[in-house]
Amino acid sequence: MSIELLVEISRYYGGNPEFVLAGGGNTSWKDGEALYVKGSGMSLADAAPGSFVKMDRKTLALIWDKTYPESSAERESAVLADMMAARKPGEEQKRPSVEALLHDIIPFAFVAHLHPALVNGLCCSVQGEATMREILGEKVIWIESINPGYVLANAVKTAMDEYSAKTGRAPGIIFMQNHGLFVGDDSVDGIKEKYCEIMDKIGACIKRWPDFSDEERFTVNENDNGKISEIIKTLSELADGTATFMRGNEISKLVKDRTSFAPVSSAFTPDHIVYAGSDPLYVEVSNNVDIQKAALLETWKDHVQKTGINPKIIAVQGIGVFAAAATEKAANLALELFRDTIKVAVYTESFGGPLFMTQDKIDFINNWEVERFRTSVAIT
Repeated sequence: MSIELLVEISRYYGGNPEFVLAGGGNTSWKDGEALYVKGSGMSLADAAPGSFVKMDRKTLALIWDKTYPESSAERESAVLADMMAARKPGEEQKRPSVEALLHDIIPFAFVAHLHPALVNGLCCSVQGEATMREILGEKVIWIESINPGYVLANAVKTAMDEYSAKTGRAPGIIFMQNHGLFVGDDSVDGIKEKYCEIMDKIGACIKRWPDFSDEERFTVNENDNGKISEIIKTLSELADGTATFMRGNEISKLVKDRTSFAPVSSAFTPDHIVYAGSDPLYVEVSNNVDIQKAALLETWKDHVQKTGINPKIIAVQGIGVFAAAATEKAANLALELFRDTIKVAVYTESFGGPLFMTQDKIDFINNWEVERFRTSVAIT
């Protein structure tokens, strides 16, 4: 019965883009012996009993007794190997969420880790922790920005132990700067009640909501005098794939100039990096189509030389935002996650302004094998 409840709550949140997008977020259910956690990169919206990896909790617990290499790449590789070894017989073809270890140590039957833009408007803002304390009191934990994986699980474990020692109870709500939210409870109704309270209290603080009322998306438009179509064609060639386009009032404000684009010019969370890239490209252009194409080609070339990767999001001054990728699905996901970036940026206005991930943490995500695997699952 509990696995059915896990599927139900996974679909409940996975089918609502206000809570999670693409293959982001993860859920779990545990008993004394086993942990059932979402497979890496799999969509919560499509959850089924087979979407979850059954893991041996005793084997997972042994990880805490081990000493791992100091090198982040070697450490995460070793921890991943130990997590894979904790899969129950018959689960060998599945890959558990990288946050399985964290799910296991949260002492509640059900755990839902989601990335609501509204929550990340708080988690990715200058005044995030202070505001969280003001609206939710001391019943929550705040984890400062940290790389996901073993170090995050270790930081949460330490914070939970300190909280329990101080209050005599386990924390059921964990905010993570530049990441999202973990909520635990012994019932799915309890999970929903906690999320409702959090969303309502953060929502009551919002001073401005993003305006997507006139949003348009397309890959071909015969009424653009050739300008947008030419950019789409050029970007498709550069990405050796396809490109698509998005515009509207909220986007027009952002692409007015570089200063206006600043609130969305970097990455807020790992999911934004995985699907939309960490370095959106901003292109200043002329109304002359030939000059415009030359500027786009030169700016793209400079970006690739600087970052070592193709940009997924390309903002063109005065026109709108394009996404370029190898496949249509990947391009659409990039646009969807950049739209989420816009929402987060707007919400941060109510909490002191945006706070991006630091460059070292962006580099970690860009180079982490786990996230490359998650991306491959989501776009195929």
